[in-house]
Amino acid sequence: MTSFALMRATMAGVLALPLFFTLGTSASAQGIERLGDFGSWSAYRFMEDGKPACYMASVPSKSAGDYSKRGDIYALVTHRPAESRRDEVSFVAGYQFKKGSPATVTIGDRTEEFFTQNDGAWAPDHNLDKTMVQAMIRGSTMLVKGTSSRGTLTTDTYSLKGFTAAYRAISASCGVN
Repeated sequence: MTSFALMRATMAGVLALPLFFTLGTSASAQGIERLGDFGSWSAYRFMEDGKPACYMASVPSKSAGDYSKRGDIYALVTHRPAESRRDEVSFVAGYQFKKGSPATVTIGDRTEEFFTQNDGAWAPDHNLDKTMVQAMIRGSTMLVKGTSSRGTLTTDTYSLKGFTAAYRAISASCGVN
């Protein structure tokens, strides 16, 4: 795993905390500002060490796989301008990935591998993040495939309806051009 990939995996917990606080509670009560709902995507802003960070999240419109129980499933795009980080694409699978197995992300005719750790998946570098965000802006659906630690294959289908509007909202709120 590259140092970039290791840093991203370490940051997963930092992102997960505000995301899960928004579930079932008022976003503002937890210091998270909901910027709005845009089609299948919701946009948020929160403070991290006194500096703004923004993310957008969506749940699958359809999930397939032979599983009996699965946790929360999300696709996310995050900006952390104070750290000069933007367009970070990640996924929460709702299960522990099989060790060493990639997640594959397909938008249109483009399929890319994301590295996995625990229940998360990330692009291996910033260039792929940027490329995937542009594909999401142009696309209509996104498929994310993964393998659980028990060997279960899953396919999650995300609608990209509202992606561009949510992306504009987080970019404006965090001052990212």
